Amino acid sequence: MSKKYFFILLAAVSLGITSCSPFQVKSDYSATANFSDYKTYLLRTDDLKLNDLDKDRVLNELSKQVQAKGLTSSQNPDLIINVKASHKKIQDVTTSYNAGFGWGRPWGWGGGFGMGNTWTNNYNSGTIVIDIIDAKTQKLVWQGVGSGISVDSPKSKQKQIPQIVAEIMANYPPQKGK
Repeated sequence: MSKKYFFILLAAVSLGITSCSPFQVKSDYSATANFSDYKTYLLRTDDLKLNDLDKDRVLNELSKQVQAKGLTSSQNPDLIINVKASHKKIQDVTTSYNAGFGWGRPWGWGGGFGMGNTWTNNYNSGTIVIDIIDAKTQKLVWQGVGSGISVDSPKSKQKQIPQIVAEIMANYPPQKGK
């Protein structure tokens, strides 16, 4: 296999892996903010209404992510990072119909629709919002939102909360023009 085809295959596999996320993640930012000027941060959790286990999951991953981006924690910060969480009830309704074709008397071939089956699935879907505020101006300079956490399953939350925080923070700092 030539190098050219190997790299094309590797890029296709990478794109397939990164696009298979179960979460919906988006971000927005101030075009006038100079993100390279920000060096320090302070986490504010007043709006983070979660149990202690989930709160620790969010804050541990968020601290890890911002520190990996070169920011350090400070009581006199350049940025204030405010985290919020919420959930909503989702109801999925699925209906299927039975269809059949076959030989019938006395007219020959025929077809028709049979009975339909309907299933409902009720669950709670969680969302995390990360607001990054310029401490001097007190203005929002970046916001990331991620939704799709399975909040009804403790095992899912253990895995999904760090994943979604990492996916949200992958968009910080923003790349202008993207």
